[in-house]
Amino acid sequence: MKLISFTVPCYNSREYMEKCVDSLLMGGDDVEIIIVNDGSSDDTLDIANAYAERFPDTVKVIDKENGGHGSGVNAGMRAATGLYFKVVDSDDWLDSAALKDLIEVIKQHKADNTLPDLYITNFVYDKVSAEQKYVSSYEKMMPAREIIGWDRVEKFAYSHMLLMHSLMYKRDRLLESGTILPEHTFYVDNIFAYKPLPYMKTLCYVDVDLYHYFIGRDDQSVNKSNFIKRYDQQLRVMKCMIDAYSYNDLKKMDKHLRRYMWHAMFVILVNTVFFICAEKSKERKAALKELWRYMKKTDRKMFNKLRYRSYVSLVNFLPWGLRSFIMNKSYDYLCKKINIG
Repeated sequence: MKLISFTVPCYNSREYMEKCVDSLLMGGDDVEIIIVNDGSSDDTLDIANAYAERFPDTVKVIDKENGGHGSGVNAGMRAATGLYFKVVDSDDWLDSAALKDLIEVIKQHKADNTLPDLYITNFVYDKVSAEQKYVSSYEKMMPAREIIGWDRVEKFAYSHMLLMHSLMYKRDRLLESGTILPEHTFYVDNIFAYKPLPYMKTLCYVDVDLYHYFIGRDDQSVNKSNFIKRYDQQLRVMKCMIDAYSYNDLKKMDKHLRRYMWHAMFVILVNTVFFICAEKSKERKAALKELWRYMKKTDRKMFNKLRYRSYVSLVNFLPWGLRSFIMNKSYDYLCKKINIG
């Protein structure tokens, strides 16, 4: 069995996918690479098939109709056979030295029969034109290179979260979680970094800068104009997170895990509200009202906690124009900090 299954969802990725796949090949015989062609109209499929011909024992190709990023991840999960599962977007890449280090850690844990359910690594916001790179790390939240439970995870600051780029799930635990991402939807990484977590009983933080997250293309989902325009996509993701676990489900979880789950829910909800409010229109006002109605109808206890007993409650008292102003300033600050802008 391969140690890691990497899934690379691709849509018209010919300009950059080779850098991504080449970085994964540095894992050698310990990895499998599943390239998912999501209905591309360029040469993506030809490039993927060329890799499969050159590396038949490592590279698999899935050719499917367009269904969006979540659909590509779903296809990769179904096809994966490795011990662990990780998503790498086609315009991103992994550091070769960090990957080799991580693989050695996995081998040692396997030999010791102490394999954790989840590996957490650092990731880097990478922009070619930027002199400095912003590294998102977790040394303040958990000890490095130890097998731990959630009771060893410290409280996260508001601006810090576990993101898809930092996570590598044990495949059988991920499948057990029943995580299926919605199709034709942006920002599904929020769900992927939330839904499986209660199934991950043991964790190991490996303090390497593994994942390089590329910043700079105008068509990226994190581009400010796209994020504001696609508020309905973030709204859909927020509803999926509400549906994932009820208030009572969260209440039954270990208190340390529950603390992080609420943290993730609060942060994504605040982001959702701010991006709905980024522009003033009847449609956006209706969308925000519909979100509260949906939450109230789905889970009254969760509605009360999220609406009135979290930092999102502060947002609700702000005039619409002030919400928009704060959202734009906050986004601009974040972009400057991590070299997006």
